[in-house]
Amino acid sequence: MQLTRRKLIKSGLLASALACGGGIAAVLAKRYGLVPPDSGGLYGLGETLTYASQRILFSHQSLAREFSHNQISTNFPGFGTVMPDYQPYFFSMVEGFKDWRLVIDGLLAKRLMLSLSDIKQLPSRTQITEHICEEGWSAIAEWTGVPLSNVLNVAGIRPEARYVLFACVDGHWGSIDMADALHPQTLLAYRMNGQDLSVAHGAPVRLRVERQLGYKSLKYIARIRVVDSLKAIGKGLGGSDPEAGYSWYAGI
Repeated sequence: MQLTRRKLIKSGLLASALACGGGIAAVLAKRYGLVPPDSGGLYGLGETLTYASQRILFSHQSLAREFSHNQISTNFPGFGTVMPDYQPYFFSMVEGFKDWRLVIDGLLAKRLMLSLSDIKQLPSRTQITEHICEEGWSAIAEWTGVPLSNVLNVAGIRPEARYVLFACVDGHWGSIDMADALHPQTLLAYRMNGQDLSVAHGAPVRLRVERQLGYKSLKYIARIRVVDSLKAIGKGLGGSDPEAGYSWYAGI
């Protein structure tokens, strides 16, 4: 959701309520569309307050910190799936991902099906950022890719779009809101430290969401879908990580 100037002024009421916490803040957050998909349950109010507060405070699309080349980490762990247990992925990897296609559909003016070559021909961005893991480690790397906003704008975002959903070949899936989807540092990355992505780091294309914790930067992206609601998808929490107990919004 994009906050207009008028909505931002009105949200001063919400900001005041957020400072106090409680039910009033939750009601106002709902009014302004600032309720995350995992707002139910024991920690639901906390998730709502965190998400709404950050969306108000950083509605001007503040950038995540970027670093210099001499600060790039010598070791960047490739935790998680080393090789997706999906036979077509293995055959595609052997062929250098020549037959790999990224499907982009949903609430868009047109459906896209992009090859790795297609993606590499789009205007790119290179950034050196810190990956902060929820398990307590961090590492700095250089990422090159196409801003997700460029791809979505080519496809034509429909007005009712609210979330961007990602499906991965390793079975993981997740989503982000339009504010992060359109952020200039949110990339479909295909290079890391000047080299094509390795399998351990999500080849051929992974997501980089630099303003959230590392688990939001999904690997092995296979499909992108733009939707207006996450309620009917899975358990309605917005991703496989929230279904496993992690927060849907992991802003830093």
